[in-house]
Amino acid sequence: MYGRIIVAVDLEHVEQGRALLKRAARFLDEGGEIRLLHVLEDVPGYIAAELPSDISERRRAEAVVELRAMIDPKADIRIAHEVRRGAASGQILQAAEDSGAELIMIASHKPGLRDYFIGSTAARVIRHAKCSVLVER
Repeated sequence: MYGRIIVAVDLEHVEQGRALLKRAARFLDEGGEIRLLHVLEDVPGYIAAELPSDISERRRAEAVVELRAMIDPKADIRIAHEVRRGAASGQILQAAEDSGAELIMIASHKPGLRDYFIGSTAARVIRHAKCSVLVER
């Protein structure tokens, strides 16, 4: 069905990510690729000043380890992983464009008060994606 799929994963909800990855494998064309993507949100400067200088690199390294752990080494499909920095919705959309993705898969959650004021990541991805988007509840 799809040759390139972006699976956006929030590592605070790994089980949702695993479920998305499993579903993505069913949608993948033979010879296609799934790209697991996690986005590290930028830490505001006033907070970053109080943190160790290497915190950003440590967060990135931990995210890479967690993404790799999600990939079944016995799977006979191509699965890559990527960690980006910035606003989650913008980075997901950019990753899809950069890779020529035909589908973005993203989990949604029950909206909180913050989401009513600024909107959820999933809602922004849906609004601006140039490819199909599947939102898992």
